[in-house]
Amino acid sequence: MVRISNQKLIELLMRNSRTPYVELASALGVSETAVRKRMKALERSGAIKRYTIDADPKKLGFGAQAVVGIDTLPERYIFVIESLRSMKEVVSLYSSSGDHMILAECWLADSGRLSGFIRKLESVEGVTRVCPAILNERIK
Repeated sequence: MVRISNQKLIELLMRNSRTPYVELASALGVSETAVRKRMKALERSGAIKRYTIDADPKKLGFGAQAVVGIDTLPERYIFVIESLRSMKEVVSLYSSSGDHMILAECWLADSGRLSGFIRKLESVEGVTRVCPAILNERIK
């Protein structure tokens, strides 16, 4: 019996989540049925949460992208997370350890809007520090 490597299957899907099962099966050296069963199992277990796209923000009109480190008062952490979650400029949001408590990936039209957005973040109740890192180019 040929076994499917979850890691290899996920790598193929991360390159293109729309790859047909037939192509995945061929690349993995297994049957389409085996791929279909494995995909269902990975979805049921929560290992695959959703299928999505990898968009180019610049081509969508977002001239300024940043990863913003945010620190909060401990008692306002949940409030700040909920506030960030509702902001349309925030496309990804992470709880983190290290330099900052929260990391937010943000897309904005231009650097002027980014500056205004940073000021908006600084005014959120409980935010103690905002540290933006402007993204110049995606390498991988």
